[in-house]
Formats: sequence, C-alpha cells, structure tokens
Amino acid sequence: MAGFGHGTRRYPRSRGRTWSRTGPDRATLGIIGVICAIAGFFVLGIILGPVAIVCGWLAMGRTWAGNRPAPALVALVLGAIDTLLAVIWLAGAATPGNGMF
Repeated sequence: MAGFGHGTRRYPRSRGRTWSRTGPDRATLGIIGVICAIAGFFVLGIILGPVAIVCGWLAMGRTWAGNRPAPALVALVLGAIDTLLAVIWLAGAATPGNGMF
C-alpha cells in the first residue's frame, strides 16, 4: 500500500512527506547556475555572473578534485566570463567621452 508515505522507502532519492533533505541537490544547483550564466549575458551580468559562479562551485561540491558534473563546470566558466565581460563593459562606460551625457 503506497498511502501515508510508505511507498517512498523503495526510492532513496525521494524526499517523501517529511522533506528530510535540506536545500537543493547538486544537479539542481548546476542547472540553476547555467541558467543564471546564460541570462547574465543579456541582462544584469554583474549580478547573475557571480550567482552562476557560486551555484557552479556548490554544485561541484566545493572542490576541484574528483568527478565534476558538466553543468556545474559550465556554470562556473560561463559565470566567470559573464562577470569579466560585465566588469569590462562597466569600465568602458565609465571612461570620459563614452558616458550617457
């Protein structure tokens, strides 16, 4: 009988009714990081770039050693590129003669 949460014991990754795990898992953080990095190329790169870097770093398990999932590494690299381009764009916009007025 699968009622009252008894059917979730066969699936160790399922959370069941108690939500025993805290926070998102690594695969979810990697995907969130990739989405933030891609969106950062179009809007708010100075904010979404570091968010992608942090999500990628947490998705990799906060270490460079061992097996690294592809979305985590993509999020980390694209987030770094995104942040670098945003800083260059802001530095270029701050030079005399290139301002808005």
